[in-house]
Amino acid sequence: MATFSCIECDDLGGFTEYQMKIHNSECHTYDKIICVECLNVFHSDKALLNHKKQKHDPRVIFTDYQLLDISEDGFVSVLTENGNTKDDLRLPTDDTLCTQIIDGFNEGKDLVVTVMSAMGEEQICALEDIGPE
Repeated sequence: MATFSCIECDDLGGFTEYQMKIHNSECHTYDKIICVECLNVFHSDKALLNHKKQKHDPRVIFTDYQLLDISEDGFVSVLTENGNTKDDLRLPTDDTLCTQIIDGFNEGKDLVVTVMSAMGEEQICALEDIGPE
């Protein structure tokens, strides 16, 4: 069990006189339950409890962008759904996919790249040619 000083806690209405204790308990399944117990340091009879299920699965989002440009330093420029450009994506580290993107762009094809986003990271993971056949 770990004890932390609660500097600012939205669930407690911003009160700083609470101490927070976090308990981990394992269930019979693979899930874990986290119990957050907040005790008032001035009035020991005031406590707040909150139980949450701990998740280990990251939220992964796949987004398609139209490829606009490839810079010499390995960054790509893509068009977002709202018409803005996004210039902070690197070419993928997978050599096959990287050469497919570069070759298709150099041939003048209309390409759409699929970007996988999870835990603050983004990476190009797929390519599709949307041009006429």
